[in-house]
Amino acid sequence: MVKLFYLGVLFKRDDDTVRCLKSAQNLQSFGFFQRNSVSEFMKFTSKVLVEKSDLATRSSVKQQDYVCHVYIRGDRLAGIIISDQEYPHRVAHTLLMRVLDEFTESVPKSQWPGLIEYQAPYANLDMYLTKFQNPKEADAMTKIQNDLDETKIILHNTITSVLQRGEKLDNLVAKSEDLSMQSKVFYKTARKTNQCCQLY
Repeated sequence: MVKLFYLGVLFKRDDDTVRCLKSAQNLQSFGFFQRNSVSEFMKFTSKVLVEKSDLATRSSVKQQDYVCHVYIRGDRLAGIIISDQEYPHRVAHTLLMRVLDEFTESVPKSQWPGLIEYQAPYANLDMYLTKFQNPKEADAMTKIQNDLDETKIILHNTITSVLQRGEKLDNLVAKSEDLSMQSKVFYKTARKTNQCCQLY
């Protein structure tokens, strides 16, 4: 069955550091004891991808069984969806556009730089994550928006292709303050056994 796992709204500051303003997750398909680490890695991945993306771009980044759909607007507001590979790219990007437009109406741009992480006063992410689980239903609601806009969606085969030359995901994980020690160990174990959290 097609799945959406993560939906987030982020803000890329002038110094290119990224703050997650709000996020929602659906981790029911992961084991109970893995969920915390999977959650941390999804948040970490979303920040890395927005940080490494140019303004006013859309991209979909494949990584093993998952795809990260990223839309960063010219005003530095960004959205990200993590889904399985079967989820239609067009539906994901239509959802991102809708969420970011709605977020902008609810939360004035002047507030974005000062918002506390994950505390933005916007309550619709969980509803959208549930409503868009079935892309056929969601697609029927979004057919009017057939043309996202003139911005091309760039498709990457791995997260590594988004990183700067010579930069390695392992190094970013090791340096990250967003990941607990338990999640870093989880990442190393998953890399060795290639099981469970195959986001990496």
